[in-house]
Amino acid sequence: MASEKSKILVVGATGHLGRHVVAASARLGHPTFALVRDTAPSDPAKAALLKSFQYGGVTLLKGDLGDHASLVSAAKAADVVISTVGVRQIADQTRLIDAIKEAGNVKRFVPSEFGLDADRTGAVEPIRSLIINSKAALRRAVEASGVPYTYAWTGYFFSYGLPGIGQVLAQSPPTDNKAVVVLGDGDSKVSYVDEGDIGAYTVLAAGDPRAENKTLYIRPPANTLSHNELLALWETKTGRKFERVHLDEDAVLKQIREDPVPFNSILLSIGHAVHIKREHEFEIDKSAGVDASELYPDVKYTTVDDYLNRLL
Repeated sequence: MASEKSKILVVGATGHLGRHVVAASARLGHPTFALVRDTAPSDPAKAALLKSFQYGGVTLLKGDLGDHASLVSAAKAADVVISTVGVRQIADQTRLIDAIKEAGNVKRFVPSEFGLDADRTGAVEPIRSLIINSKAALRRAVEASGVPYTYAWTGYFFSYGLPGIGQVLAQSPPTDNKAVVVLGDGDSKVSYVDEGDIGAYTVLAAGDPRAENKTLYIRPPANTLSHNELLALWETKTGRKFERVHLDEDAVLKQIREDPVPFNSILLSIGHAVHIKREHEFEIDKSAGVDASELYPDVKYTTVDDYLNRLL
């Protein structure tokens, strides 16, 4: 790898994951640019976030996916473009591809992926129409463009997968008087990853020739465990035992179809793919993918055990 640090542009920089990618890029010494709609937002939290970027040496560039000229200008400042836009903007990233091609200087594009593998998953509706099909179409557009790329696959983000101790629809740990809902038998191996670590691994791979035109699989070895193992770990930490209610595949599919909350159906369709169809259990095809933990064994990642200690 070259000793000179790549200039990195982060699109979606203020989002849930984007802020971690920006922080990792700056921390690892890259000249870092953050594309933002407003460089002086009225929202205090967003203003504070942008100030923290600037204190870390990050350059703010004004622009968005609807402004082609701003995208071209931003792309010209960078060697690497990392997109972390939300699911509603997955398809809009074709505009970013067009800008990168026009700029002509970008050596690597990392589109917003960070979830189920669009080319492997058998995920059911509604996530297939809402997210997976758009991601697959974007991949084809990236590959047709000729721009070198890296796709980033992750398991569950810590903030989504762990607050409910693995329960798909819970965002807080189980209490003594409430049973734990387990999809399937609870033995499917599931990968979890801290958002800060996603940022670090993604930035490291973005300029690494070993990850060019491949999928980067971010699944730290200590963070792959079944729901049963996760619950047992939590029981050990809390000294409590929790009743399990297992939902078989038919029950999960029925709830996906009938849940009145659309977002719940999305989460359940992801959970169905992971816990029922075991989509986190696979061997990496070395011709098309690389393991982040093998490429960067010195990264001291946050473990599931570390995170659960914060919930005590």
